Parts: sequence; structure tokens; C-alpha cells
Amino acid sequence: MNEVARLETSQQNAPEAQLPHNIEAEQQVLGALLTDNDLYDRVASVVRAEHFYDPVHARIYETCAARIQKNALASPVTLKPFFEEDEGLKSLGGPAYLVNLAASAVAAYAVRDYAQMIYDLAIRRTLISLGRDISAKAADVDIASEPSDQIVEAESALYALAEQGRSESGFQSFLSAVTQAVEVANAAYQREGGLAGVSTGLIDMDKKLGGLHRSDLLILAGRPSMGKTSLATNVAFNIAKAYKRGTTHDGREGAVEGGVVGFYSLEMSAEQLAARILSEAAEVPSEQIRKGDMTEAEFRRFIEAAKTLESCPLYIDDTPALPISQLAARARRLKRTHGLDVLIVDYLQLVRPATAKDSRVNEVSEITQGLKAIAKELDIPVIALSQLSRQVESREDKRPQLSDLRESGSIEQDADVVMFVYREEYYKEREKPGDHQLDKMAEWQQAMEAVHGKAEVIIGKQRHGPIGTVELSFEGRFTRFGNLVKPWQQGD
Repeated sequence: MNEVARLETSQQNAPEAQLPHNIEAEQQVLGALLTDNDLYDRVASVVRAEHFYDPVHARIYETCAARIQKNALASPVTLKPFFEEDEGLKSLGGPAYLVNLAASAVAAYAVRDYAQMIYDLAIRRTLISLGRDISAKAADVDIASEPSDQIVEAESALYALAEQGRSESGFQSFLSAVTQAVEVANAAYQREGGLAGVSTGLIDMDKKLGGLHRSDLLILAGRPSMGKTSLATNVAFNIAKAYKRGTTHDGREGAVEGGVVGFYSLEMSAEQLAARILSEAAEVPSEQIRKGDMTEAEFRRFIEAAKTLESCPLYIDDTPALPISQLAARARRLKRTHGLDVLIVDYLQLVRPATAKDSRVNEVSEITQGLKAIAKELDIPVIALSQLSRQVESREDKRPQLSDLRESGSIEQDADVVMFVYREEYYKEREKPGDHQLDKMAEWQQAMEAVHGKAEVIIGKQRHGPIGTVELSFEGRFTRFGNLVKPWQQGD
């Protein structure tokens, strides 16, 4: 036990000099840059100032970069005025150190290899720092800090490092943000249909939303039996079915069409959800699938649909009552192992907060903020389903509105898009008059014909575009939403 304690103490007190670094590699890169400014593009794609171990080298690189980006010369002579009062450089020999760097410059062809070495060592130092933090927190036995929470926190930090090459992103310049915005707009312009995001497979919905945008939180709400889960599974199936991998507009490997979908089914089992998707794909009513009451032709269609769906990148997690922290950790793991382009949570009120709060409003607020954080961190759209309060039922016009959202303040505030599913047919069916009321029956049948097989998706809030209503078709037997054929399109 004493030996373990001694080892832990020696690791925690390890001198900074033992952190991995290579001063010579840093000198060679800076020397090459001071000799030939054209090498900056090769180096800048690999390292930034914070990757240099020596703080003086970091400042020299930062000054060089600033001058080169302005098309000004960066040489020992032009840099001298910036470093005359620099105490760090004085300890290395003053401005003469800049001349020595340039004099011992490496051949241009090797500069990128040295830059890569600097970057790799910087990542190792960050890993050591993270490891020490994890070790220190684990050693500090505190009743308020659960080991499971520490695992999730550590996983989050490691994921951020793996994805971005640094433990935190901090501020970025407006130029960088504008460049990203132009890239997104260019991708939308190049893509057929002009969508900026992932297509839902529902044409009118895509036109209104512009597709599902990265880093957005979309809330899909509705009363029970309106078809929230059906619409979510339809969208998930459409995206997974259309998945094609290739080189994206920013030069990375990923989904060029459709995407990998993660589906948290907190209410239904994975098997029930799969049966719903198969029912839609095979056009066999889900209750017939459950009972096994199928004709030979229907069963053949069912098997064919199952074979087709085997290769679809749709991943289902049906663990009940997941805490938001676990939900985030599993989403990160899925993105790391299989990729992840869209995440769907069915439904929001069944997610647990990481810690119990004094009120339900505060709990829902933590969950919606957590879902928005996942969308931003993983750079994917997150669709969260939500229940609506019963006050909808007491109104004559039962079309939902923002105030009907349960614990609406936080949901409405954190969401980028809020949509409601509404089927008038559901309510009309329950207004059926008695058989003896012939005049009312004829009126009711006429009203039923007008709303039969139709559904509305009401967009109550959208940060990127207009609000309004999207009309869809709905086939209750297959729990399938589709594009509604307009009267002027019926002759086609």
C-alpha cells in the first residue's frame, strides 16, 4: 500500500520537463518559416501556436502567422521590434536567437513532418493532463461525485480531444465562422433541391425546414395517437435508407446522402420499433405482423423488406429511463464506432436528469439543454419527441400551439425548431353521430372524407426559416406518413 501511495505521489509531482516535447523540432519549424514564408500554409494546416511547448516559440509562431496572413514579411529583422522587451526571448539570447533560428533552418520538404511531430507531442501532453485530472478526481472521495458521473465526464473530455485535437475550442474569429457559413451555403447550392441539411424524405417538410440542420435541436410534439413516433420512425427509415458514404464538401469521409441514425426508444422496445419500420417498408399492417396473420404474398414482402433493412445504418437503444449524461455518452460512442448523422429521442419526458431537481420544470430544462449540447458537440441534428398538455383537448380548435408544450418555457427556449403533429381525422372519428341522426351522419361522412388520410405538421418555431403548416398523407394501417399529392398533381 505504501509503495502504491509513493508511486502516485511521484507521478503527481512529476516535473514539467518530463512532459513529452521536442524543442529542436520547434526550432526547425520556426527557422524554416522565418526563412521562407511560403511554407506557412503547409505548417498551419497541422499546428497552431498553442501546440508549441516553449511559450517563447508559441509567441514567435503567433507573430509570424499574424504577419504572413497580412501578406507582410516575417523574418528575424521584421520580428525584432515585437520581441525587444520580451523577457522570455531575453533569457534565450534576445533578438539574436531569431537570427540563429533562421540560420539553422531545415530543408523545406521536411517542415511538415516536424510540424506533425509538434502536434502529436502536444496531444500527448493534453492526454497526460486529462489523465492526471481523472486520477485526482477519482482519488478525491466525495459523496456528491459518483464514479459513473466521473466516467461520463472523462469520456466526454477524451471524445472532444479525439474529435477536435484539443480539449476545448474557446473563441474563434468571425472570419472562421463566416468561412464555415459559406461552406454550408455552397454545399446546399451544389446539392439537388437546395437543402442545407439532411433530407427527411418528405418533400414538403424539407422545403419548409431546408432539411435537418447540423447542431439543431428539433422538438416534435403532439397528443397521444397523433403519430409522433410513426413520423419519427418514418424520418429515421428514410434517412438510413438513403445513406451513401463518400467525400463531403469539406473534404472529410462521411455521409453524402442520407445518414447514420441513432434512435433512443425509451417507450417502445427495439423489437416493437423494428416491427413498425418493417410494417411501413413491407406495406403489411403492424397488427397482422404481431398476430402472424399474413398471406403468403404479404409474408414474402415482409421477408424482402427485412433483408433490405439489414444493411440500413439505423441503431436502436431501448434502455428505459436513461439519464441525460448516459444518453450523451452513448451517442458519442456510436459516433466514434459507426458514425452518427441524426439522433432521435422518443421521448423527452422519459429521459432522466443527471441529478434530481427540486421541480419538474428544472429537470426538463436540464434535459433540453443537454440535448442541445449533444447536437452542438457532435455537430448533428437531434430530434426529440415531446408530449403535449391536456389543455389541447378542452379547446374547440384542437390544433396545438407553443403554449401547449409541457414545461414549455425551457423546451421552447432551447429548441431551434418546434413542430406539432396534428390529425383532424382522429378527432372527427370521435364525433360520429348516432345512426338515427341521418342528416348529421351525412354531414359527418362528408367531413370525414375531407380529412381522411391527411395529417398536418405545424411548425410553431423555426430559427432558420418561416413558421407554417406542412400537409402530409397518413396511412394508419402501415403507420406511414408520406408526401401528399395535390389536386393539380393527380392527373400525372
